[in-house]
Amino acid sequence: MANIEASRQNVSPPIPAVAGNPIYPAVLVPELKEVIARPDRTSPLGLEQYIAGRTLVSGDTPAWSDMFVQVYSRLNKQEPFLVPAVAEPLIVWVMSGEAVVEERDLDGDWVANTVTVGDFFLTRSPTPYEMRWRSVDAAPFQVMHLYLSVPLFERVAYDVLGCAAPPALRDISGGRDTQLSHLLALVHQELTAEGKGSQLFIQGLAQSLAVHLIRNYAANEAADDRQNALTGFKLRRAVAHLEEHLAEPFNLAQLAETVGMSEFHFSRLFKKATGLSPSRYFIRQRVARAQLLLQETDTSIIEIGMSVGYSSPSHFAQVFRRETGLPPSHYRRG
Repeated sequence: MANIEASRQNVSPPIPAVAGNPIYPAVLVPELKEVIARPDRTSPLGLEQYIAGRTLVSGDTPAWSDMFVQVYSRLNKQEPFLVPAVAEPLIVWVMSGEAVVEERDLDGDWVANTVTVGDFFLTRSPTPYEMRWRSVDAAPFQVMHLYLSVPLFERVAYDVLGCAAPPALRDISGGRDTQLSHLLALVHQELTAEGKGSQLFIQGLAQSLAVHLIRNYAANEAADDRQNALTGFKLRRAVAHLEEHLAEPFNLAQLAETVGMSEFHFSRLFKKATGLSPSRYFIRQRVARAQLLLQETDTSIIEIGMSVGYSSPSHFAQVFRRETGLPPSHYRRG
């Protein structure tokens, strides 16, 4: 963050969030009093009604037509909730506090990231997903949400890439980007300026953000890790890795690293390719190996359970019965 403060040359005081301090006094954040039916897709304004928190400042004047920006104070602990998809690229920038944020696709595996001041999330997910978080320090958990308008994103994509349709963006969770933070700090400065900032400057910032996202976070549709497919090679490598580590605890981070992908992206594409989350597929593999050993060897049931990662015989029997409909002893006799 030193680059941000240095670039201002002491013309104005640094934004407190950059220095790691709360930018707004702590406020009482109300919890959602009732369960709201959540659609699969919504607008930026609509999305915020599904996330508990208090709006601290908002860009709601005509000057902000190219981007929708709000700063929020969130709950210190947020239970799992469904996040509807939005068409606009969304950046979430942490301005105060530290938290463990977890995300997953529906029925997928939770992927955790510890985030602090200056970290960001980027998403333009076409499908809903789940989130939850918990603060790990005393500072209020305050974040900026910034949505770039679709027309602006399309214009900039055409100018930068010469394409009629804007590219997909890579999902980023808990990332750090000095140049992006600098731009977001300037956005916040305009957001809190007298009269809510200069329209010309705000438009320039919006265009700069769009260019930065397209240059640095556009997904390569021709690459193996593109947004809509898990290649056969990577799938085979992942399955082989699971088979080699059946006796060890399931490790999503290690599995995703094996195929060179982020945990969240890998979980999504693995489930799309197999119909199962990675952890569920791992359990199926363990049980399949146990079935083979029960039928083809005289190894004791306890030893078989341990060979596929279950140190507790009762736990092994419970999982085996859930997956096959029979306890291990009956399966062996049958």
